[in-house]
Amino acid sequence: MNNKFYLTISLAATLLLFNCKSDKKEPTETPPTVESPTATPPEDIEEVEKDSSVTNEVPTKKETPAPTEKKSDVKKNIASNVSVEGAIKITAIEHASMVLETNGTTIYIDPVGGSGLYKGINPPNFILITDIHGDHLDVPTLEAITSPNTIIIGPRAVKEKLSPSLLKNYELMFNGLSKGFKTSKVELNIDAIPMYNLREEALQFHTKDRGNGYVLSINGTRVYVSGDTEDIPEMRSLKNIDIAFVCMNLPYTMTVESAASAVLDFKPKKVYPYHYRGTEGYSDVKKFKNLVNAGNKTVKVVQLEWYDQNM
Repeated sequence: MNNKFYLTISLAATLLLFNCKSDKKEPTETPPTVESPTATPPEDIEEVEKDSSVTNEVPTKKETPAPTEKKSDVKKNIASNVSVEGAIKITAIEHASMVLETNGTTIYIDPVGGSGLYKGINPPNFILITDIHGDHLDVPTLEAITSPNTIIIGPRAVKEKLSPSLLKNYELMFNGLSKGFKTSKVELNIDAIPMYNLREEALQFHTKDRGNGYVLSINGTRVYVSGDTEDIPEMRSLKNIDIAFVCMNLPYTMTVESAASAVLDFKPKKVYPYHYRGTEGYSDVKKFKNLVNAGNKTVKVVQLEWYDQNM
C-alpha cells in the first residue's frame, strides 16, 4: 500500500509540474504584434525591389539625408534646395544636377559629383543627360548610382562616352524625337529639343544637334529642362510649360537679360533659375526675377539653393 501511495503522489506531482510549465509558455507563443503597422504597400515594395541591386552607396529609403551626407548641406536652410509642385518633388543637387520624384518614380537629370550627393534619395528609374561636358556627364557617378533597371536617356554624343555597362538600358534621343514610358502610377513622355549657342564668341561651347534640352510630361505636368543653351527660337516657341528650369551663366550659356526675355516669350507658370555659375562667379538671379516680374507678373520665379556659396 505504501509503495502504491507514493507512486500515486509522484505521478500527480509530475502532471502538476508539466501543466505549470505549459501554462507559462502560452503568453510567449503569440507576440503582442505580428505585423508592422507601417508596412510598405505592395506597389511601393515593388518599386524598391526593382532597384534593390543598386550599389550600397545609394540607399533605397526615402528619408532626408543627414546634414553631413552631401557637401551642399552646409547651407543655412537645408529645405531651401527642395520644392514640391503638386505631386512632383524637386531636389536641387548642384548647378545642373537635380532629382524629380513622383508616385514612386525617380528621375535624375545630369547627375554628377559622386554618389554621396544622392544619399537619402531613391535610386533612379530614369536618368536624363543633356550634354557631354563634365557638369552634365560623369561616368563614375553614373556607374555608382544606376541599377540594372535604370533607363538612361541622352544624345549620341553622350552614348559615345559611356562604358559598356551603362549602355545596356540606354535610350538614344536626338532633337525632335519623342518617347513615352509608363509605370503603374506614372505616365512619362519625353521630347528632346535643341540646345545650342547663338553668340559668335560662344558657338564653340554648344553646337546645334549635339546636346538635348528636354520637355517632360509627367502625368500631364509639363516640365522644361533647358540644358546649356541660349535664348534660341525653339525655347521661345515652347507652349503650355508648367515648370521651367532655365540656365544663365557666362560665357557658356546666356545672360540673365536673354534668359528673362525668352521666359517672357514662352510664359511658363513657374520658372526655376539654375546652372547660373560662370567663370566670373554667379549670375544675378535676383535681377532675372525682377525682369520677369516686371514683364509678366503671372510667371512665378522660384529660387532654390543650387550652390554652397560659402565654399
